[in-house]
Amino acid sequence: MIYIASKIDIGDNVLISPIVRIDNCKKIVEKNIQIMQRIITTETLPIKLWLEDVEDGAIKQAQNLANLPFAFGHICLMPDTHQGYGMPIGGVMAADNVIVPNAVGVDIGCGMCAVKTNIEADTLVREQITQIMSGIRELVPLGFAHHKERQDETLMPQGYNLDELVIVKREYLAALKQLGTLGGGNHFIELQRSDDGFLWIMVHSGSRNFGLQVAEYYNKKAKKLNEQYYSTVTSKVDLAFLPFETEQARLYYLEMKYCTEFALANRKLMMERIQNVVSSVLYNVVYEPIINIAHNYAAWEKHFDKKVIVHRKGATSAKEGEIGIIPGSQGTKSYIVEGLGNPDSFMSCSHGAGRVMSRSAAIRNLNLEEEKRKLDELGIIHSIRHKNDLEEASSAYKDISQVMAFQSDLVKIKTELSPLAVIKG
Repeated sequence: MIYIASKIDIGDNVLISPIVRIDNCKKIVEKNIQIMQRIITTETLPIKLWLEDVEDGAIKQAQNLANLPFAFGHICLMPDTHQGYGMPIGGVMAADNVIVPNAVGVDIGCGMCAVKTNIEADTLVREQITQIMSGIRELVPLGFAHHKERQDETLMPQGYNLDELVIVKREYLAALKQLGTLGGGNHFIELQRSDDGFLWIMVHSGSRNFGLQVAEYYNKKAKKLNEQYYSTVTSKVDLAFLPFETEQARLYYLEMKYCTEFALANRKLMMERIQNVVSSVLYNVVYEPIINIAHNYAAWEKHFDKKVIVHRKGATSAKEGEIGIIPGSQGTKSYIVEGLGNPDSFMSCSHGAGRVMSRSAAIRNLNLEEEKRKLDELGIIHSIRHKNDLEEASSAYKDISQVMAFQSDLVKIKTELSPLAVIKG
């Protein structure tokens, strides 16, 4: 293990001393990959980073997290980190008896599902793949579209008292039409080929309008409460919090859990309908059990001998032996991984590749024909048709292979998945 220390200054009144730790030197030399973990010391808690380059805005947000009086241990930035709202995407924070709505995010419970089939991907012809994708588009509403009819109510999360869940109760009937819909942004459905040759199905989606409404409602509650008690956490950092001694914290936690379960129900219904389409085109398809992982939520966990609430915003759990999913960008590889249970990351890892440019910057700066050509040359049936589609082009994201290299102490790769066809929200 090698430690390299230096000093830099990234902001007013904050002196930062990064420490670069390089583990497993033999493996690094053999693969010619430099795996780096920087530890930034601040006036309060350290910030641990599993990446080299990170935008100033994300560092400032991490610094704000480190200054929170209830933050525990240290702040983590995963290798896909980029600036978010209040807390950086790819951030992990443990808190002492406090929950922060903006450290969970607005798409509560957003996550991934993946299923392996017994079909050898190389036996598929392009016409079959096109037929499958067309069938999916007929059954799964995309973007802002919803179902015209309410879906089966028994698929909704069970065991909750809806009368005490203000937002869930208010949005419940509308959500019945959103169940089994993809949504927009970076959400996707992909057909993929695994490195052992089999066809996989992957879905990335969240809690639709449920999560947004819950997040906004309780963030406002937190702001009002913090102002009422003259909190030292200023409104400008967008990290208003709810102590668990309050009823507001208890209710937010319940509504957040409901949204997380709804997001899973949403993905499962889409996956069921996608499988029906695949089985209508291909013969004798067998599906393995679904793999699911969420990446916007908070949960009570024990770390460093203390029970804390771990906030993962664009980060996934990676407990020892836990199976997870780390997707790439459109046209790049995705990975089925196994967690290594690294305590330094609060047993977490990245949730994807992470953006290197904003949506507006991607539309302004990327070349439509060039992005289409790259996917066409790979033989991928893709979703880039118009200039606005460039916001989800692969060039707008980090190199997923580098992201995976930076977190080799957090997860190990079990399966590599290459895209055959993709539908974007």
